Amino acid sequence: MTEEISRLANGLTVVTHTMPHLETTSLGIWVGVGSRHEALEENGISHFLEHMSFKGTASRTAQAIAEEIEAVGGELNAATGLETTAYFARVLKGDEGVALELLADILLNSRFSQDELEREREVILQEIAATQDMPDDIAFEMINEAAYPGQAVGRAILGPAANVRRFSSADLSVFLRSTYRPQDMVLAAAGAIHHDPLVRHAEALFGGLTSDGIKKQERADYQGGTRWHHKRFEQSHLVLAFEGPSYHDPEYFTAQVFSGLFGGGMSSRLFQEAREKRGLCYSIYSSAWGLGDTGLLAVHAATGTELMASLIDVTGAELEDVARNGASAAELHRAKAQLKAGLLMSLESSSARAEQMARQMLIHGRIIGSDELIRNVDAVSIEDVGLFAQRLLARRPSVAVVGAGKVSERLAVQAAQRMGRGSVSSEAQTA
Repeated sequence: MTEEISRLANGLTVVTHTMPHLETTSLGIWVGVGSRHEALEENGISHFLEHMSFKGTASRTAQAIAEEIEAVGGELNAATGLETTAYFARVLKGDEGVALELLADILLNSRFSQDELEREREVILQEIAATQDMPDDIAFEMINEAAYPGQAVGRAILGPAANVRRFSSADLSVFLRSTYRPQDMVLAAAGAIHHDPLVRHAEALFGGLTSDGIKKQERADYQGGTRWHHKRFEQSHLVLAFEGPSYHDPEYFTAQVFSGLFGGGMSSRLFQEAREKRGLCYSIYSSAWGLGDTGLLAVHAATGTELMASLIDVTGAELEDVARNGASAAELHRAKAQLKAGLLMSLESSSARAEQMARQMLIHGRIIGSDELIRNVDAVSIEDVGLFAQRLLARRPSVAVVGAGKVSERLAVQAAQRMGRGSVSSEAQTA
């Protein structure tokens, strides 16, 4: 397995990982721009731009784009996040040139025609509406807003419907020109790929890309608080979150290990205590994710409204137990084993590997080898985990409850109080 890195004269990075045993190649362009780089009136434009990039260029219609990639058996897709937007493809060996030319065309030559704009506007409005039928989506949107109120990092990636109804072709063009800077872009490819020909092809396609834009990003300021939604669903959903480390923080790996032993698998504390021993829910899990300047450790569970109070109490008790007594050597070992296995298994997927390399280049400016990642995981101690839990409890929690109707408010406040904070600011969101 061979990794190579080159930078074009304009700053765009090309990184490849040759996996000669594969018959396919995954490649894409990852741009260091997402919803947190939007002004309030722009919220949702990164996602709208991602959608519109597939709706026709100066030389290809939307149908032609779809037919050209599928004519070689390939796939073309995209995704928008808080800090990145990705445009990626997977093709058979030898067809990476087709994929790269399509990616370059949609990024550099999209027309944003009015007819396509109006059609896609309605598609996105339906996508926003669909999230309101998904209680877990509602809960996670509210938890971000509770953690980072009034900030871009706390706003929904899809944006509000009012913004989506207002965006014009000119808005998309201006945002694209001012934010998609070559120095913030990574072309990553993994699989049956050869580095030098890809670099030459990328230079021919992207070498003329320039930008005088300035990247806008306000620093995240974690606040915490409670949110609830009065809409009733079959189950009540709880998301409980605390501020965690950014991905630049050495404690980031402690957060990952803690999340694994706390709620990361069937042997985790929350799964065993809440589901297996008490039968309080079907699903409960924790996750830890980081951004450039902050992060969140979140627990999500869904259960019947009548069981939610007990579920909240169990979650709080388990967190307090880790903070007070630490973790056992056995559960620490299991959490590390799960995390290391996930890291190593991702190397066997060309798609996962391309994304991993692109994110590492955008975040750290280098490829972090699996040996280094595993060393960081192995370095986490029982003492580290206990101190991490203590620091979580020392911070104000963020709580969101959805699905219990009018009872959601009481449950949200109860969860915040259970975590040791009796005085919480709250805001209701009604259906």
